[in-house]
Amino acid sequence: MAYDDQNIFARILRGELPAIKVYEDDHVLAFMDIMPQADGHTLIIPKAPAITLLDLDPEIAAYTIKIVQKIAQAIETALNTQGIVLMQLSGASAGQTVPHVHFHLIPSSVHELGRHAIQMGDQEKIKGFAEKIKIALA
Repeated sequence: MAYDDQNIFARILRGELPAIKVYEDDHVLAFMDIMPQADGHTLIIPKAPAITLLDLDPEIAAYTIKIVQKIAQAIETALNTQGIVLMQLSGASAGQTVPHVHFHLIPSSVHELGRHAIQMGDQEKIKGFAEKIKIALA
């Protein structure tokens, strides 16, 4: 399957759709999930056009994981949590809903998780979590 440059994450990367950003560099963007499974649910995406983890260049994958770890540490600090669930769903049959490779960081235990993309989160509350994570990254 060819990469669809009209997917929601490609549009966020181009600035066509808003995102509550917590981190950005030349290769990666981290932003808050607007339909969070838990408070502080953050998404990390490489800027490279890749549908699944298997489509991602290994060097970009390694760099992205480095940033995933950095953001996870900031989430733990900012939200005073002792656990982070890392999810990477690769392919529609695995539950991937946006055809752009991405990583979920969810601060909580698996026993506290809600279902993903069930309802929109409180945007002001999400922005507050984003600010705390950005401070922890500084």
